[in-house]
Amino acid sequence: MQLETDFSQISWSKDRPSAINAGVSTSQESMPATILLIDDNAVQAATRQTILKRAGYIVIAALNPCRALEQLRNHEFPVPIDLILTDHIMPGMNGSEFITKLREFELNVPVMVISGMAEAELEYQGLNVHFRLKPLLPDYLLSSVHNLVNTKVNS
Repeated sequence: MQLETDFSQISWSKDRPSAINAGVSTSQESMPATILLIDDNAVQAATRQTILKRAGYIVIAALNPCRALEQLRNHEFPVPIDLILTDHIMPGMNGSEFITKLREFELNVPVMVISGMAEAELEYQGLNVHFRLKPLLPDYLLSSVHNLVNTKVNS
């Protein structure tokens, strides 16, 4: 299964970009929200990416948390990241280690962690994250993402 970043859901007008699904945009005058999805499981990442893209979000998928952290630190993504969605258990660096390092230079981006281990939530105390347990149904994923993106915009 191939992971891809798809910017085709943006239609450009003379004055400003607008989302095909305008209900997902971070504001009425901007592009749809951009989500960085980090998960070493390609099948789960592709599934979540598809759900989010169909809802109108721009999704950048990363299979390696260390590389994603480096790209965030060096501002290598083509657009600002509005939300980070990450798994907990990943090789090289787990979700809490990733977020601890992320918070050294990025305090404000909302983060949602998805894990099948309820006890893992304790590792995220004080890191300003939203923790969700697997299995995460598509409707719950989308409502959680929508609330986090809108909270960032309204703050």
